[in-house]
Amino acid sequence: MGRGKWSTGGRRALMATLFLMGARGWAQEPIEKMEPPSPEVPARQPVSEGGEGLRKEDDRGFQVRPFGRVFARVSADEREQYTRSLSLQSARVGLAASLPYVEAEVTADLSSKSMLKDAFVRVADGSKQLRLYGGQFKAPFLERELESRWNLPVMNRGLVADYLEDTHKLGGRRLGLMGEVNLKEAWKLRISGGVFEGAKDASGTRLGEDAALRVSVRPFKALTLGASTYLTEVFDGTRHHAMAADASLRLGGLELSGEYVTGRLAVGPFMGQMGLASYMLPLGLDGWALQPVAGAELLQLTGPLKARGYALVGGINILYSRHFKAQLQAEHALRPGDELAGLEYSLQLATRF
Repeated sequence: MGRGKWSTGGRRALMATLFLMGARGWAQEPIEKMEPPSPEVPARQPVSEGGEGLRKEDDRGFQVRPFGRVFARVSADEREQYTRSLSLQSARVGLAASLPYVEAEVTADLSSKSMLKDAFVRVADGSKQLRLYGGQFKAPFLERELESRWNLPVMNRGLVADYLEDTHKLGGRRLGLMGEVNLKEAWKLRISGGVFEGAKDASGTRLGEDAALRVSVRPFKALTLGASTYLTEVFDGTRHHAMAADASLRLGGLELSGEYVTGRLAVGPFMGQMGLASYMLPLGLDGWALQPVAGAELLQLTGPLKARGYALVGGINILYSRHFKAQLQAEHALRPGDELAGLEYSLQLATRF
């Protein structure tokens, strides 16, 4: 392995990691017994990365709670002669405020050029069956994209999600208005749909509004099934679109998930497949667990422009309670824009409060 160059920004990333690892004491919470993280089914689909700040159902009165997380990563990529790089992947802080029927959240990422991530208000009825969101948050499209990065057993969302959101501006965080219906008695049916600000074209002109819709059910506790769609410029004839179907299964420590997406982009029709498997192994120590993980993805452009990409990832995570994890992973991938496939090794340390 070649000799790496550790930049000043890299040293700042490491210092930020060590600093925030001690920040849990800032939150005014009673000391709790550390328990291994468990692969429980999430209470609801997050529209933000601030799941740590969500209100508990049995809480009363006005509450304000800070939350945050930091990810620091060192990686070595075959396509760059295994030169080591240290980066601060995320340094996120936020504030969640709540009343019985109203919640608000603001989140910023200090490591990003676009610091503001989430800023929204959520209004609900007394039974929590109806919710209305307004502000900037995640559009309800792609299960992989909606999952909090903290809960993902892999370091990245993957080439399919990145290609759709970053390259073709489908989904992700947008200014918008969204309604949500939750019917627990009907297999915990959840329907989320809204209208969102459109992307900008190559000249910087804002395009028309987009629309997104997601439906999910849980026939039984271990299984969740879902479908979602995203439509661009929906009031001007819908130029591009994508549709996805997903399933996740949780049995004890085992978690399996898969998602299929298809549609039409500016480059023509496309298809994508994502699969992920992990298993939680408590170590018998106070709060510690081991989590092996493996995943695969495939992306195909099937129009006049034909191309193909793929990614294979495997690794192991070391978890401590719900506040710290270390991830060691290897990925062999051919991403859009790459001339050749390459191997990348990564080590990531993460903490949250």
